[in-house]
Amino acid sequence: MSEHPFPEPSPQFPEHSPQFPEPVEGPEASTSSANLPQFPEPSPQFPEPVEGPAIKVTGLTKTFGTFAAVDGIDFEVPRGQIFGFLGPNGSGKTTTIRMLTGTLRPKSGLAEVLGTDVVRHPERVQRRIGYMSQKFSLFEDMTVDENLKFYAGVYDLPAEKFAQQRDYVLRMADLVGREDELTRNLSVGWRQRLALGAATIHEPELLFLDEPTSGVDPVARRQFWDLLYELAGRGVTLFVTTHYMDEAAHCNQLAFIYRGRIIAEGSPTELRTKYMDQRIFDITVSSADLALDYLVSTEGVDEAYLSGASLHAATAAHSPLSADDLRQRLIGAGFADAVVLEVEPTIEDVFVNLVSRQR
Repeated sequence: MSEHPFPEPSPQFPEHSPQFPEPVEGPEASTSSANLPQFPEPSPQFPEPVEGPAIKVTGLTKTFGTFAAVDGIDFEVPRGQIFGFLGPNGSGKTTTIRMLTGTLRPKSGLAEVLGTDVVRHPERVQRRIGYMSQKFSLFEDMTVDENLKFYAGVYDLPAEKFAQQRDYVLRMADLVGREDELTRNLSVGWRQRLALGAATIHEPELLFLDEPTSGVDPVARRQFWDLLYELAGRGVTLFVTTHYMDEAAHCNQLAFIYRGRIIAEGSPTELRTKYMDQRIFDITVSSADLALDYLVSTEGVDEAYLSGASLHAATAAHSPLSADDLRQRLIGAGFADAVVLEVEPTIEDVFVNLVSRQR
């Protein structure tokens, strides 16, 4: 796979439809918010969107040989929302995005993006969408400004429009004054912001973000989500894939994909109430690894796993086991400093529960 999603830039802006990078997924793949400044609104580039969902998928399937990377999935993405597509690595997230951006033909099924059949007419869709991959799709041997000029050329932005959008992107990404800096010299967080700016230089109606926070530190991740909120507030529909379950709370709607199939969908609140049939205990203990080994073999505990800096233990909803019971068991097993609290399930807890049912 080429390192960059587009051909090498020439001095003049190229005149061709945008092409998106083709990340591999399938058997061949290894498997406190800061206040944002207010910026002037760029003028709309596209006509008023038609009614209906931003994305509508029915029976979408993609196979690689006998392996079903995406197995007959159905879902809709409402316009103007942040839609989270969650799942572990290798679950089919990137393959789905490639089909929705028109760079990979499905084996079967229908995919409508912004009211257009993207399988039959990908070129009608690609100028109205943006794409940001986990590799950030930037030219590291080019400056910040050169990257923005190149992407503006890909989308044939007029000079006046580019000047307007360039000013907005530099302010949004907090890169004013760093226009002539080589991209390779930027930190991961700055490159992430620049990639977001490049993906939105043409004011897309719909933005696909494929694992955009992978490898980014927690502070940069939080700042990045502030930028996504701003975009959503401007009317952009965001389709975000991630395997960070804590990011799900930032989304309006969610769909969980596992082994190529949608196993749950709804709002974060709906997922916690509709799909969760377990009680969750949060356990803080100094010897977390040893305590985890103990918990997985403890009677009455259905699941035990790391959750941030603590452990979570799941029991059946009707289990008589209490937090004090579990604490006394841990103390009796040698974990004298264990602190046990029953807590509300997180999105991660819901996902672990759902995957356990699938297995």
